[in-house]
Amino acid sequence: MTANTTYPDNITALYARLSQEDALDGESNSIANQKKILQKAAKDKGYTDTIFFVDDGITGTTMKRPGFQKMIAAIEAGYISAVFVKDLSRLGRNYIEVGKLTEEFFPLHDVRLVAVSDGVDSDEGEDDFTPFKNIMNEYYAKDISKKRRIVNKMKGNAGIPLSPPPYGYIKNLEDPRFWVIDPEAAEVVRCIYRLALEGNGPLQIATALGTMGGAEPLGLSNQQGRL
Repeated sequence: MTANTTYPDNITALYARLSQEDALDGESNSIANQKKILQKAAKDKGYTDTIFFVDDGITGTTMKRPGFQKMIAAIEAGYISAVFVKDLSRLGRNYIEVGKLTEEFFPLHDVRLVAVSDGVDSDEGEDDFTPFKNIMNEYYAKDISKKRRIVNKMKGNAGIPLSPPPYGYIKNLEDPRFWVIDPEAAEVVRCIYRLALEGNGPLQIATALGTMGGAEPLGLSNQQGRL
């Protein structure tokens, strides 16, 4: 991997990551809050030449994150001398991959790692609890994923849709969790089915809808090629 951007030598990387699940924790885990924490921590340790690498809305269970990959490329190119993160879970929630970073990759490239909230600083010696923290971070991600599947299954069993309403339906104004038929769009859907049952193909159906004058007001003019 090579860096696509040229950075100054000995720059300090401030890496912030937020997944959709982390966002539920509120302001404490927000990207803006992470940036404030990282800038202060870097300044306190004498690092002023810094650059942010950010992944917003991306889970830590994958290491294929654009901002993270750019940071790794910059490290491999020799530009980065230190990496600051709010906590180890920002690096990722994969125990094996994060372990490779902290125990092999960063030391190999002579990069100082500081995880502010976890009290980890590689220049101050090894933290015996770091592997356990990585394990718990991975467990957290798996637990969240398991709970989400359970919640989705319960919603499905209760008849609650798990996706946005398709064409022909709209959200129920009285209870947005459920769908109700959109009368105007539903008539177009019924018309499409009638035309299809009569043996018409997609092009003929699109032409017929346009001829009937229903395409434009119902927003179908841009969808004719997909009908």
